[in-house]
Formats: sequence, structure tokens, C-alpha cells
Amino acid sequence: MADSPTLLTARQVRKEYGGLRPLRIEQLSLSAGESVALVGFDQPSAQVLVDLLTGAVAPDSGDVALFGQSTATIADADAWLAMLDRVGILSGRAVLLDMLSVEQNLALPFTLDLHAIPQDVRERVRALASDVGLEPGHLAQSVGALSPGLALRVRLGRALAQAPTLLVAEHPNALVETADVAALAADLRALVGRRGLASLIVTADPVFAAAVAPRVLMFEPATGALTEKRSWTQRLTGWGR
Repeated sequence: MADSPTLLTARQVRKEYGGLRPLRIEQLSLSAGESVALVGFDQPSAQVLVDLLTGAVAPDSGDVALFGQSTATIADADAWLAMLDRVGILSGRAVLLDMLSVEQNLALPFTLDLHAIPQDVRERVRALASDVGLEPGHLAQSVGALSPGLALRVRLGRALAQAPTLLVAEHPNALVETADVAALAADLRALVGRRGLASLIVTADPVFAAAVAPRVLMFEPATGALTEKRSWTQRLTGWGR
């Protein structure tokens, strides 16, 4: 990825958030088309990390740059939302409307007319649903009746609706049943490759991390260091045999 543009950087970042220690990130960079998994963040620190990297909150010190612009220099909410259109965020914090159908939830990024969805939007929704592993028969189901694995795929569809260049996922494996984790890792990795996305996957599960991304970084909370563990990753996945 040496010749690819850098989409995301964080340098000497420090953020107080009420944890036992501040969140620190010594150095992180992500290039276009690169997929990285981060291991070692618990749920609260992962939420703060995602908010920092997407410009939702500012660091107490250090700098975060998204698409070449420091998040500290974003002019206003409109500029931030325009930047955020290029980022897909897969998170349990993303709101799904349980009483609406899968089709209606996936149509929301394209139209507010959810009771008479335009035909062109329906076609986009069907293509999006297929891409994230939803079947045509799922579209009419209410989201509240879905299994956790299927609901996760609706969230993924929403994250990808605006065709972002960067996907950021916050503990996605924690949102599905244990039996579905391996399939989720394989499907996420394949989807990212198929779409040519950059991806940053935050997880507490090192096996999931090694399956979902070719590069895994271990987080050291005391220092903020992110260390690549190549031999460790190969042992978990069987790579390098």
C-alpha cells in the first residue's frame, strides 16, 4: 500500500473518557484499499476510538486526520457530514427501526418515502441486500424479528449505502451469535475486497481479527502502541504454511 493515498492517520492521540486511563494512540495509519484489524480495545474504548477517528469528538492532544484533513479543522457540521459520507460505520450504536421492514431500513439512506418506495430505490436496495448476504425473502421481514446475524447484515447494508471508501467496524463479531462469527469474518473480508474498500475492524477477538483482515495490530493500552504480530497471526490462521 506504499503508493496508495493515506486515508486515516492518528498521531500521539490522548483522550480522557472516564476509563481507568486515558485512551492513547501512539501512531496509526490506513491507506486506500488497506484492511487492518485492531485487537485490545474493550467496548467503551472502542467507541471512543471510532468517534475520534471519524471526527465525532476531538482528541485532548495529538492529531487525527481523515482523508488528509485534520479533524480539528473541520469548519462546521455540514463539512463534517460531507466528510462522514465517505465513511461507513458498522456499529451496534447505529439505529435500526425495528417496526419497519428490512427493505424500508435499507431504503432510508435513499428516500424518506418508505410507504411507496420508488422503483429505482427498490432496485438499489435489492442490490445492496444481496451484496451483504441478505436474501430476497428477508426484505419484507420486520427488522425486530430478525436474528442477530441478519440484523448485523442490515447494519452493514446501511453502512455501505452511500458507497464509502472506508469501512470502520466496532466489535462487529459481538453483535452476532458465536456460530455466525466465522461466516461474518469471511463475508466481511470478501466484501471489502470486492468493493476495493479500506477497512478498520476493532475487535476483542484475535481469531476473528486474523480471519477478517490480512493485517492485525495489537493495542497496548498503557502506551498507546499498536504492534503488528505477523507470526502470531499466521499461527491463528495457518497462513504462511
